[in-house]
Order: sequence, then C-alpha cells, then structure tokens
Amino acid sequence: MSEFQNLPEMFFARSRSFSAQARYRFKRDGSWQEVSWADHERAVLEISAGLIASGLEPGAKVSLLSSTRPEWMEVDLAILTAGGVTIPIYPSNLADECGYILWNSESSFCVSENDTQAAKVEQVCTKGFELDGVDRRIELRAKLQIEGGSNGGLAAVRERGRAALAAGAREEIERRIRALKRSDVATIVYTSGTTGPPKGVVQTHGNHLATMESLASFGVFEAGEIDFLFLPLAHSFARSNEFFGTYAGFVTAFAQRVETVPDDIRETRPHYVPSVPRIFEKIYAKIQSKAAESGFPKKTIFDWAVSVGRAKSQAVQRGETPPVWVSAQDWLADRLVFAPIRELLGGRIKFMISGGAPLAREIQEFFHAIGILILEGYGLTETTPLLTANRPDGFRFGTVGRAVPGVTLRIAEDGEILAKGANVALGYFKRPEATAEAWDAEGWFHTGDIGEIGEDGFLRITDRKKDLLKTSGGKYVAPQNIENLLKTQPHVSQAVVIGDNRKYCTALICIDRDEVKRWVAALGLALSDDQLATDPKVVELIGAEIDAVNRHLASYESIKYFRIVPCEFSQETGELTPTLKVKRKAVNQKYGDLIEEMYR
Repeated sequence: MSEFQNLPEMFFARSRSFSAQARYRFKRDGSWQEVSWADHERAVLEISAGLIASGLEPGAKVSLLSSTRPEWMEVDLAILTAGGVTIPIYPSNLADECGYILWNSESSFCVSENDTQAAKVEQVCTKGFELDGVDRRIELRAKLQIEGGSNGGLAAVRERGRAALAAGAREEIERRIRALKRSDVATIVYTSGTTGPPKGVVQTHGNHLATMESLASFGVFEAGEIDFLFLPLAHSFARSNEFFGTYAGFVTAFAQRVETVPDDIRETRPHYVPSVPRIFEKIYAKIQSKAAESGFPKKTIFDWAVSVGRAKSQAVQRGETPPVWVSAQDWLADRLVFAPIRELLGGRIKFMISGGAPLAREIQEFFHAIGILILEGYGLTETTPLLTANRPDGFRFGTVGRAVPGVTLRIAEDGEILAKGANVALGYFKRPEATAEAWDAEGWFHTGDIGEIGEDGFLRITDRKKDLLKTSGGKYVAPQNIENLLKTQPHVSQAVVIGDNRKYCTALICIDRDEVKRWVAALGLALSDDQLATDPKVVELIGAEIDAVNRHLASYESIKYFRIVPCEFSQETGELTPTLKVKRKAVNQKYGDLIEEMYR
C-alpha cells in the first residue's frame, strides 16, 4: 500500500519528522543562510492560505514564472496544498511563449518572480498574442509577484495568509489536502519544444509519488544529506529533485545563479549534484585545459594519474577487484591529483546525476577515474521524468541503466523504446491527437527514442527516432553519438551533424572560445573575437580534432566537411531550448547558407 495519497500529505509528514532540522540553504549578503523545516512549512501554509483568500479554488491553474530559488519551491507546494495545479514557465521564455502557456493551460492566477517577468505577463494580458493568425487574450483573476510589484510581493500574500490562518483557514486547507487523490492532476509541465508550440504534459500526484518511491527503493540516500539545485524548476528533471529532496529529507543548497555554480558547489559541499550533460562537459573541458597549461612535469603527472584511474575504473566496471599495483598507484594518484580536483567540487560528493540528454562515455569514465561517479538516468517529461537509472551498486557507462522499480520497458519492432508505469503521465492537455499518437491503445507510451536492452537489463539509447539521419545512400546515422564525440575534443564546445538526404555528413561547430584564445595566445598570434571562427590556423586545429573523431566512425558516419559558426548556440539566439537541447530546425534555417556551401 502506498504511504501517501498526494504531495502535500507527503510534505507535511516529512516536515513533522524533521521540524527543527535545515530544509534548504541560500546565499544572501555574502553568507549562506539556513531555513528549517518548521519555517519552510510556515511559509507554505501562509502562502497557501493567502492564495485561498485571494480566491484560488481547488483545481484552479496557477502559472509560476520564476528562476530557481527557495520561493519557487514554497509557492509550488503552497499551490498544491490549496488544491491547485501548478503550471511552471521558464523564466527565459519570451512574452508570447508565456502567453501561449497561460492561454493553453487556462491559468487563472500567475505568480511572477519580479518586475521583469511580470512585464511579460502584463504585455500578453493587455496586448494579447498571436497564434495561428488569431489574436489571443489572457484573462487572469490575480497577478502576484515573489518580489516587488504594486501588490507588495510574496510578503503581502503571506501576511494575508497569516490573517486567514488566525481566522481558521487551516481547517479549509486540511480539507482540501484530504480531498486530493493520487489520480488528481498536480501540475501541467510544458515541454521546452524543439519544434512547434510546447505540449502540456498532465502529471498527477500519483505520477510524482511513484517516482519518489522508486528512487527511495535504491536505499542509498540519507536524510540530512545535501543536494545541489541550479537547474530550472520549470524542467521536470529539476522538479523531481525538488520533490525527492522533500521525500528524502535532504538539505537543498540553491545556487545563486548558473555563473556561480562552481563556487557555490565548493562552498556548500553537496553530496549529490544533479545536472544536464552540458555542465559536465564544461567541467571536463576546464580540467583538461588547466592540465594542458600546467606544463612539464605537472602535465606528465596528470596524464599518468588519469591512466591509472582509468585502469582502476575499467576493472570496477568489469566487476573485478583492481590489481594490487593499480590500487597502489591509484592511492598516490589520488593524493597528488584527484583529491585536489574533488575539493574544488566540495570534497564529499557521493555521486553526480546526469539527465536530460546523452552524456559521452569518455566524460563518464574520466570522472570515474578521478573518483567521482556520474550516474546517468533516462526519462521524459511524459514519464515524470524517470524510466531508468544507473545505480552505485550497478552501473554501465554508455547506458542509461536498468528500468527503475514500477517501470516496464519494451522495444518496438522499429527499435523505439516503449514504457508503462505508475509514473507515466496522463497525456497532453487539450491535445487528444498528440496524446493518441504517443500513448497507444494498450497503454504503452512511445518515447520517440531508439534503443536496445542488453541481456543484463541495461538500456542503451542510440538516438531520437525523429533525429536519425538517412543519407541519400540509404545509411542511417545517429547524430547525437557523433556530436557527443565531437564535444569531447578540447576546442569544440558544441556541434550539430547534418546529413539527412545528403550524400555525406557534415558538421556545424561552435568553438570553445576561451580554449581557442589560449591556444592562439600560445602561438603568439593576435586575433580578434571575430577572426577566431575564420582564421586558417583555427580551422586547421578544429579539422585535426574532427579527424581524430572520424577515426572512430564508419565511413558513412564520418564528417566530410565542417564550418565554424560565428558564436555559440544559446537560448537567446534561438538555437537552444531552456534545457539546452539543440533546436535542429532552427539551426538548419539560421545557417542554411553555410550548410549548402558544404554540399556544393
């Protein structure tokens, strides 16, 4: 029998258990502050009562437009406690994108982070937005802000809530919590959308609780341990960390912002760091760069240490005890090289967690060699968001692990991964055709990913079904695998492989500008930022790194030509989603001339 019937019930049970202990940490005025479970609960109750006093009815939709911060978590839990449905919106979304989600979700309330985010909401409420050639209008019952604003911000909501609680609102809150069932909708999470308008994934309280129960069954997490949160909470991966931190009794350390993540990790010393591959790729590139700059003999010692660490890692991966000579050398390598690197990441990481996109095996093995295990998992917003996971007691690099308890997988005839489980969402909000396309008559969810399950049960993903390229010669190419190899090269930051219906594969390359500048300076060259992408020596450097990758590819997969694009892909320039996935269609359109150049 399940322990909890809904998320608020889970939250208040945990709050009673850990009342005096710290629930989260955040940095303010140069120092880290702690908030206890008791104070956290008080905030949730006051906000919830304040929302109810403002007219929030059970089942009403409340959009939450904010960056990741403690108040995000408190507002989210308060909405659920009031019986409402949370609609997360990425703070990076443009006004019209916010308008679409507000309109499509039928939100009656919106909580914005600050004046900047509130201005987007105000714009679509007063001027509307265009969809399919029709002007749409947004009508909200209440517009609230976390900070600032004419209505006094979240402080005013809490003050209203305190007055309501003093007048007996707690009884109404408890009634609403008791009425919530596992099958009730908790949140509608909009996919970041690499093509077309985002789809709202309808997730229930039971979907989230099933994920929490699966993770808890691993038996490796302990109450009071520190998890580190910097990913956007509008993303299902980060949201699951929010809820599991509550379920497990963690102390959540909130990053100040993405730019301060390295310093924040070092200062908060977390046990767990969930991240998307892009962050691990950047850490890997930075370590490699520092080693390359260290000169002889430090670079020689670093290379020796990594080779020893890899030998140990490979033995562990095979399930063997490393030879005595390897263990002895690894002890020395750890003292000289690895321990100082781990100290930069806080010094007590039990393991890191990677999700949201494939992580290159080369990077996983490197981190394992230096004593940090990255466990890659797999799931989608539609699976809330977990299907498989590698575990400390059972992992295979190059795979995304085994199915978690409660999840059943099978591979369709065309190689697509299908899934069933209590964590699989209900469907897409107001999109019956899209729902019927993704959920078949037998209840299997079609993930859109291609993969294979080994005899040991580990799932390996080969590519997105829609991303597979087919050359004009009839060969299928998995671009993500090649792109991951390219991104392990020291001077390549991002890559997109082209080749669908073409004679051969080509690539658009974003250089790692910091690393290329160091390389250029070492040669004594004086190049401006604008010259980096076109300088013959830089082009030759990238060409050599692509040749190194080509040696590991079949001839039909190898990159025949490449072009360096002038600047990195980003959300602001339209090539990346908020979860840092490449929008291939946008890249193809923006750099169409460069692509055609390579096929003339």
